[in-house]
Amino acid sequence: MTDPIVIVDYDPGWPAEFERLRDRTAAAVGELAIAVEHVGSTAVPGLAAKPVIDLVVVVAPIDVGRAVERLVAIGYTHLGNLGVEGREAFSVPPGEPRHHHLYVSPTNSEELRAQLAFRDNLRADAALAADYEALKRQLAERYRNDRPGYTDAKTEFVTRASRSSAPASPSP
Repeated sequence: MTDPIVIVDYDPGWPAEFERLRDRTAAAVGELAIAVEHVGSTAVPGLAAKPVIDLVVVVAPIDVGRAVERLVAIGYTHLGNLGVEGREAFSVPPGEPRHHHLYVSPTNSEELRAQLAFRDNLRADAALAADYEALKRQLAERYRNDRPGYTDAKTEFVTRASRSSAPASPSP
């Protein structure tokens, strides 16, 4: 059984935790990393979220395999793409608190573009962020012990909000 879905108020410590995780993964991936992006709800100041940091190591398409190898070398387990093209997923290393999701995406990934656009749109539009927060809180109650149901129920909103601006680019 998975942990219940719980949405908590924004934690001002989330950016610092992202930075800690970013620094460790960037050091492991080295020169292959074009950027390490903080995505998901914890990347949006003021937005309530599941207390899980999502980060994406962005690499050139040719470097995905080498980036995977380097992250495995520091204790992550490569899980493949988990059915999402353009994104390689990892489980948290032993001994590390289970409060983050790590992915590697190539620069040409549509999934990466959508994640960045969604994050940027939520950051730029307080009303959109408020609507998303309300939806997440409602769905967390309805699907408390059904993570796939929760995720599926958010899909239409996320897809629509990801398309409402020009394609985003990784941070330098």
